[in-house]
Amino acid sequence: MHILISNDDGYLAQGINTLAQALSHYAEISVVAPDKNRSAASNSLTLDIPLRATACDNGFVRVDGTPTDCVHLAITGLLKSEPDMVFAGINHGANLGDDVLYSGTVAAATEGRFLGLPAVAISLASADPKHFETAAQVAVELMQKILAHPLPEDTLLNVNVPDVPLQQLKGYQATRLGQRHKAEAVVRASDPRGHTIYWVGPPGSEQDAGPGTDFDAIRNGFVSVTPLQLDLTRYERLAGLSEWLALEA
Repeated sequence: MHILISNDDGYLAQGINTLAQALSHYAEISVVAPDKNRSAASNSLTLDIPLRATACDNGFVRVDGTPTDCVHLAITGLLKSEPDMVFAGINHGANLGDDVLYSGTVAAATEGRFLGLPAVAISLASADPKHFETAAQVAVELMQKILAHPLPEDTLLNVNVPDVPLQQLKGYQATRLGQRHKAEAVVRASDPRGHTIYWVGPPGSEQDAGPGTDFDAIRNGFVSVTPLQLDLTRYERLAGLSEWLALEA
C-alpha cells in the first residue's frame, strides 16, 4: 500500500507532518506538498510557468505550486511508483459547507480522485487547532475501512474532525454539506504609499446548519464524513433547461 499525502498549508505544517507520521506505520508514504501556505487555492493548476519540485531532508517533496499541482505532478510522473490512495490534510481549520469550493485541501483530494485513486480530505475543525493526533487516528481508521470496503469510483470523502482529545469524540456521522450566509464585506485599507488595498473578508456564518449537516455533526462532537461527487451536473434540471433554452428572448 502506497499513500500520497498532500495539503494546502505547506510542507512545514504540523497537520501534514502528523498525518504522515501516523500513516507511515501502515503504508509506504510519499509526501508532495506546496512550499508555502496555499489555502483557498481551490482546483487551480499552474499552466503558464514550469514547476519546481525539491526533495527535503525528511523525505518530503516541496513544490512551488498549488495543492492540485502537487497531486497532479506526483501521480503523473514525479513518483517512481503510482500511489494507491490520496490523503489531503490535516488541514489547519474546518472545511465545512461552502468551504469545499475554495479549499485547497479538498482540491488536492479531488485531483487524486480525478486521476483514478481513492481520496480523502481531512480537516481539524478549529480556528486554533491543537489535537492533530485525533485527526490522524481518524485518518488511519478511514484508510483501513477504505481498504476493506472500497469507495465508489465517483466519490471522495470530505472529513472534518472536532478539535478534541480522541477519547472525547462521539463517533462518526455521514453528513451533507451545510451552507453559510454570504461572505462578509471586503476590508478596505491603505498601503504605505497611500494606495487603496483590499483584504477578502471572513466567511459567512452558518445558515443551513441543522441536523444531518457537517456543521451540526462538528458542533455535537462527531466526525463529519461527507461524500462528494466529481460530476457536478444537476441532472433533474436538464429537461427544464432545454425548455428554457427554447423560449423566445
